[in-house]
Amino acid sequence: MQRRTFISRTLITAAVAAAFALPLSAGAVTTLKFSHTDQPGGARHKAAELFAKKVADYTQGRYEVKVFPAGQLANDPKAVEQLQLGGVDFTVSSTGTYATHLPTLNLSLLPYLVENYEQGWKLYDESKWLNQQFAKAPAKGFRFLATWEAGFRDMTTKDPLGSPADAKGKKLRSFPNEMMRWTLEAIGFNVQIMPLPEVYLAIQQGAVGGQENPIDTIYANKFYEVAPNVTLTHHVYSPIPLTMSEKTWLKLSPADQAAVTKAGAETAKWIRNEIRASDDKQLAEMQSKGAKISRPNLAPFRDSVKPVYVKAKEKYGADVDAFLTDAAAVRKALPAK
Repeated sequence: MQRRTFISRTLITAAVAAAFALPLSAGAVTTLKFSHTDQPGGARHKAAELFAKKVADYTQGRYEVKVFPAGQLANDPKAVEQLQLGGVDFTVSSTGTYATHLPTLNLSLLPYLVENYEQGWKLYDESKWLNQQFAKAPAKGFRFLATWEAGFRDMTTKDPLGSPADAKGKKLRSFPNEMMRWTLEAIGFNVQIMPLPEVYLAIQQGAVGGQENPIDTIYANKFYEVAPNVTLTHHVYSPIPLTMSEKTWLKLSPADQAAVTKAGAETAKWIRNEIRASDDKQLAEMQSKGAKISRPNLAPFRDSVKPVYVKAKEKYGADVDAFLTDAAAVRKALPAK
């Protein structure tokens, strides 16, 4: 009996030691959900996949980021709500989407704030006012990790759009955001709100006469097929900050928080260069497939949206002055050529 007990204890001790000696099993990997509304061929999806790879690498495989494109899990506003609840771990969307929860971020969509990518990057990286707004997000249930790129917003319409006069009475799809609605209505459009995955069919069936989005989004969703007039109004600079559920963030160790932050920042650098380099190539390809690319005189468009600044000042007061001061400093430091 004593010999049998000794053997049993020896086997148990050996088994426990072996278990601690083994590397983490597949079952120990934590899966995190990344939701976005872009198509698989778009830069947003490519960036999400790159981010997922970097997170896996920098956490030594402890975390797997699973990417769900094309609104599979949620549209943009619902994805942010899911961040707050912890049902989704990451998303990327226009800054304006987050303004539902941080209203001052509506000001990030003021029209014609910057004139090129370099100015936009500097504004989002260095604006004291903007970063103060981002710092309020954890209290709302999500956290800004890095500013990814989408580009400047342009128009795709069934009918030509040479000036604001051509917009009068036309239905144009956009996303739910106060500042964007003010801008598009000032240009002359009747704004129709709908989720991005529904837009192609809505234009095809005549429910709306067009939509507005950055070039990469237009290209990835093939909006030029149903609204072939691509007008480069560049009315709003529209990056897509990467955000994370605060509930998920708080579950990570400090080392893993640093790893996720590093992955987000490195991916931001990649997608910024990717978007800037792809604009002209994508426009050329769309043109080869029948799209009509127009570069209108922007002066009438700039004039038409001046009332938006007046309305913004009435509602947001000193925040408008603070952000416009930062934007003016950026334009002065990096003048457009």
